[in-house]
Amino acid sequence: MQPIEGKQRIDVLDYLRGFALLGIILVNIPALMRVGLLETTIDIAYNRFLLLFVEGKFFSIFSFLFGVGFYLFISRAKARGERAYLLFTRRLAILLSMGIIHFFFQPGEALSVYAIYGFIALPFYKVRKEITLVIALLLLAVTAYYGIKIAMPLPLILLGLAAGKYRIFEKLKELRKQLVILTILMLCFSVAGLFYQWSYVPAGNVQFEQLTDNELKQHITNVQQFNLIGLQVSPFVSAFYVGALLLLLQYPVIQTILSPLKAYGRMALTNYLGQTVLILLVGRTFDLIGNIQLIQTLWICLAIYCVQLLFSKAWLHYCRFGPMEWLWRMGTYLSVPPLFNKREKI
Repeated sequence: MQPIEGKQRIDVLDYLRGFALLGIILVNIPALMRVGLLETTIDIAYNRFLLLFVEGKFFSIFSFLFGVGFYLFISRAKARGERAYLLFTRRLAILLSMGIIHFFFQPGEALSVYAIYGFIALPFYKVRKEITLVIALLLLAVTAYYGIKIAMPLPLILLGLAAGKYRIFEKLKELRKQLVILTILMLCFSVAGLFYQWSYVPAGNVQFEQLTDNELKQHITNVQQFNLIGLQVSPFVSAFYVGALLLLLQYPVIQTILSPLKAYGRMALTNYLGQTVLILLVGRTFDLIGNIQLIQTLWICLAIYCVQLLFSKAWLHYCRFGPMEWLWRMGTYLSVPPLFNKREKI
C-alpha cells in the first residue's frame, strides 16, 4: 500500500465532521444540564426523536471520520518522509490527556475513548484493506447487535481506516453510482429498523403505582428494547446520513449553502470542547442545571450552533487552524506551526 501523496485537504470530511458535531451536542446536553423526569408531552416527543434519529448516530459518524483521519495523517506523514508512527502516537497521547481533563467537566466525553481505541487500531494500518474491512464489519455487527455502545467506536474507527485505504473520499465522483445505491439501501434498512424500534416505543407519563406486575414488566421490556434497537439500527442510519450528505455536496450550490458547516468541522476539536464550555457557562450563569426541561436544551443547542458556526467562519478567515487544533499540532510536531493565514501577515 503506497502512502497518499500531497497535503490537499478533503473538504467533504470537514462538512461531515461539522454535521456530526450538530448531533453530538443534542445527546450530551441533557446529562450536562441534569435534565430530570420527562413530564410534558413535548419533552416525551423530543426524547423519542433523539432516541430514533440522533442517539448513537452522530457519534458513529464521528468515530468513522476519526478512522479516516487516522489513515490520512499516517499516510501523508510517511509520504513526507517523517516518523509517522511516532508522530501519531504522540498525537494520540495528547488527545488522551485532553480527554482526561475534559472528563472532569463532561463524564460522557469521547476524546479519551478515541485515543485509547486509536492505540489499539494503530497496528491495523499495515493490515491489508480487505482484512481490515472484514474485521471492522464483524466487530461492528457484534457490538451493535448486543448494544455495547462503549465498544462500537473501535470497529467504526477500523471502518474509517478501511475507507481511507480504499481511497473512497478521493474518488467520490467516480463512485457516484455505487454511492447512490448504497445510500438507497441504507435508507431502506434504516426505515425498516426505525419502524421495528417504534413497535417497542415506551408509553410516556407512566403512573407506575397503577401498573400491574405484567404491565410494569412490559414497560421495562419496551424501554430496554427501544434503546437496544436504536443502537442496532444506528450504523445503517449513520451510513444513510453520510451517503445523503456526500451526494448533496457534489452540487456547488449546496457546498456554498453549507460552507459554515465546513468551517465548523475544520475546528471540530475546538468546537467539541467549546460545546461543553458553553453548556456549563449557560447552565451556571442562569441557574439552569437541574432546573430545565428537555425541550429547553434544544433552544440552547440552537443558540450554541449560531455562536460556534459564526465564530468558526470568522476565525478561519484569519487563521489556518482552530485554537485547539493549533495546540494539538504544536504538541504533535514539537514545533510552533504558523497560525495566521499568509494574507494577514504584515
